[in-house]
Amino acid sequence: MANILSRFKTIMEANINALLDKAEDPVKMADQLARDLQEDLGEVKAQTAAVMAEEKRAKRAYDECQAEINKLQTYAEKAVMAGNDADAKTFLQEKSNKMTTLESLKGAWEMAAANANKMREMHDKLTEQLQQVEERRAAIRAKAAMMKSQQMAGKIQSDYGQSSLAAFDALEEKLNRKLDEAEAMAELNTKKDDVADLMAKYDDTANVQNSVVDDELAALKAKLGK
Repeated sequence: MANILSRFKTIMEANINALLDKAEDPVKMADQLARDLQEDLGEVKAQTAAVMAEEKRAKRAYDECQAEINKLQTYAEKAVMAGNDADAKTFLQEKSNKMTTLESLKGAWEMAAANANKMREMHDKLTEQLQQVEERRAAIRAKAAMMKSQQMAGKIQSDYGQSSLAAFDALEEKLNRKLDEAEAMAELNTKKDDVADLMAKYDDTANVQNSVVDDELAALKAKLGK
């Protein structure tokens, strides 16, 4: 019970959120704190039930003693009415003894009631603390899951996203090179054709000149009878 009281005092004096925020692993810290509180709550509940039972027993003993005193008072009055003073004194003496017992029973009852109140208060506080821990633990688990998902997504993007982009960049660069080569080849082919056309132009002119010369030579031969 001493360990429970010490742990309970620590929890009550500390801020649960601060305890969890300072933890290296808040999820494990929340789980452990919840387990400790559940164990403590079970023990406190059993102790509280025992103390409350003791309070009821002490109250019942007090009430029974009070009832006996009232009965002795009644019999003393009846004895006096019947003129039996000796009997009345006997009843009153027993009543006096019971009054001493009643005071003792009253003290025990009050102490049991005070202990029961403290235990009930501790039980209620632990229940409240456990509820807060459970709520905070659920929030921490959700945040931890979200953070894990984000880290995983970041790792996937780092491992695969960048490499994929690099592959696309390399492919695009290769295609650009091919396109540049094709355009250069087309340009060279176009220049070659231009030169060929130009040469053909002059070839045709030479043929025409040769034809004219041949015609003139034939006419000259004809004139000279050759």
